[in-house]
Amino acid sequence: MANIHEAELLLLQLTPDEELAWRGAAVLAHGVHHLGSEDPRLKLLEEHLRENENTLDAEFRELALGVLHAANHVQESEIARARNFRDILLVSFVITSLIVAVFIWSGYVNPTAVADKLCFDPPDPQDPSQDIHVCPVGKPVEDDGSPETDDQAGGADVVLVALVGMCAATLTGAASVRHIRGTGGPYMVPLGLLLLRIPIGALSALIGLIVIHGEFIPGLSALDNSAQIIAWAVAFGIGQEALTRLIDDQGNRVLENVRGSERGFDLPPPTFEPSSHVPPPPRRLHRVLKVHRRRRK
Repeated sequence: MANIHEAELLLLQLTPDEELAWRGAAVLAHGVHHLGSEDPRLKLLEEHLRENENTLDAEFRELALGVLHAANHVQESEIARARNFRDILLVSFVITSLIVAVFIWSGYVNPTAVADKLCFDPPDPQDPSQDIHVCPVGKPVEDDGSPETDDQAGGADVVLVALVGMCAATLTGAASVRHIRGTGGPYMVPLGLLLLRIPIGALSALIGLIVIHGEFIPGLSALDNSAQIIAWAVAFGIGQEALTRLIDDQGNRVLENVRGSERGFDLPPPTFEPSSHVPPPPRRLHRVLKVHRRRRK
């Protein structure tokens, strides 16, 4: 992008005077897309084109070069912000995915560390004085084909909860696509926003069930069966949308700042109105304006 902009500046600088006249409108349109409406260089160029029937004189080549250079610099900054935000999304996706992988690995290596925190001890329906151990996968089967009395925590419980959270996050992500802006830029920010939901959904389901197991939520401490555990994992997987929606809003703001010809004009082209807070033009340009007005008269 920077090389292309340098080539554009060089071409404008080397354009013969007889071919320069019609380059002013293109430079003005590019400046309106990327520069603020109060930019004094943009106002000065717009005034010159309006008074000169939309043609650019050779005396104003330096002004056009300044406007084009400033607009190119702002465009490069906008694209750089989109690239940095894309990189943040990818790094966040990798880190959260690694965290989920560590949770699953610990479930197989040391079931009492994490997997057991996804299980609950509700009262036994047949003997309320006794508690039973309930895990997400359910009761294992003994050699004779009968189910064991208590569930056994293991890595499969962590995998099941994480998978359910990913599926729930994927469903909500598909529904939220209509709120995400597309982009004509080279960086796939919307795709990064959707991918980040998947590991966040798994983490939300795992951490949510651990919070319930720790009796952090009053009145909700012992889920009765594996179906209830999975249902809460789905709820927590969907609940990640509250966090990722904020990330979507930031992504839309980043994409909103990446301007281009396909975006059209949000604001009308600036009109030159002298104002006290706008700095006066350089003396050289001021003298050129005076000479040009005298020639027209």
